[in-house]
Amino acid sequence: MKDDSAVMNDDVSRRIQMFKSLARTFIGSPSVQQSLEKKTVALTGATLFIPNSCFSKPCERAPITLNSLTKVSNFLNVSAQQRKSVRLAICPQVTQQRIWTGALEEILEGLKSDMKLLYSYQSLKGDFRMSEQIISSCFRFLGNTKASSNLESTSWMRLTPTKKFDSPPSSKWGDLLEMFNDLTKCLASDNDLLYHLSKLELMKEGLYQIKDVLVDMDIGYKETRHQENLVQKKLTKTLGHSSRCLFTLLEYYLCGRVRDIEVEVCGGVYGASSKGSHCLCIGKILASDEENMVRHGVKQLDRALRLFKFVWEIAGMQGVLELQGHLWCIGAGDRTLNYRGNVFFLHGIKL
Repeated sequence: MKDDSAVMNDDVSRRIQMFKSLARTFIGSPSVQQSLEKKTVALTGATLFIPNSCFSKPCERAPITLNSLTKVSNFLNVSAQQRKSVRLAICPQVTQQRIWTGALEEILEGLKSDMKLLYSYQSLKGDFRMSEQIISSCFRFLGNTKASSNLESTSWMRLTPTKKFDSPPSSKWGDLLEMFNDLTKCLASDNDLLYHLSKLELMKEGLYQIKDVLVDMDIGYKETRHQENLVQKKLTKTLGHSSRCLFTLLEYYLCGRVRDIEVEVCGGVYGASSKGSHCLCIGKILASDEENMVRHGVKQLDRALRLFKFVWEIAGMQGVLELQGHLWCIGAGDRTLNYRGNVFFLHGIKL
C-alpha cells in the first residue's frame, strides 16, 4: 500500500482497525514496557534513552489526527498567549501566493487521482465527466495566477497595458470558489471521495475571504504584486488559530503535503535524560515489515515530528525538544533507523 493511499474497502478497513486496537493493548503490556526501558541508542557524543513509562498510559496509546493548530498546541501544552504568537508568526509565511496556490493544486491532484482509481472499476457517470471538466478549469485558473506572478518570466519588466474595450472581464478568486461549490455538489453523493470533499470545503474558508480579489494576467508587475499582497493580507487577518484551512497551508509549507497526519499511538512529551530537555515520542503500527511499508511509516511519523518541533520553537517553549518515532510491526527484528536527523525505533510484535 502506498503512502497516504486511501482504503476503499470497508471490510479491509475494519480488519486494519481491529489489528491496530490489539497492537495498542500489546504495547501497554508489562513485558513490552520493560523492554522499552532497556533500549538505548549510542549517538555521537551521547546515548539516547527511551523515556521511562513511555506509552504506558491508555491515553498515550490512543490515536490522534493532526488537522488543526489547536490540536498540536493542546498536545504541546502551548499557552493562550503563545498561541497568538504562533498564529502571527505562521500566517505571513504560509499565505504566500506560491504556498496558497500550491496547496490548492495538491488537493485537486489528490481528488483527481482517487477519482481515476475509483471510476476505473465502475461505469463512468455524468457527474464524473462534469467533475473532470471542473477540475481542469480549476487547474487553468491556478495556472493563470502563477503565470502572472512568475519572477522568471518577463512580467517584472511589463508595463501596465492599455485595456481593450472588447477584452473579457478580469477573473476573481470568487470564480474558483464557485467552481469548488459546483465540484462538491457533483461529488456529494460519493462516499469514497468524502475526505477530498472535506478538504475542498475547508479551503473555501480562505477563498471566501479573498473572493473579490482580482486575478488578471493583463496588468503590470506592480499591479500583480498588489493583488498577491491583498491575498496574503486578507488570509493572514482572517484565518484563526483553529482554522483547518490555515493548518492545511502549514502542512504544505512544511512538507509539501495536505493530508491530515494520522498518528496511531499519540505518546506524549516526556522528561529527557539531559537537564532542561524534553522528549516527544509518537508511534505507528504497521501490518507488514516490508521495507517500503517501514519507509512510508517513518516518513509519516517524520511529518508529525517536524510539525510538533516547528510549533514548539515558534511558540518559544522552554527547553530543547528531542524527537523519537516508534514503529511496531509483526515479525520485524528490533532495530533503529535514522531519518532527517531523528531516530526511529522499529519494534517487533511477537505472537
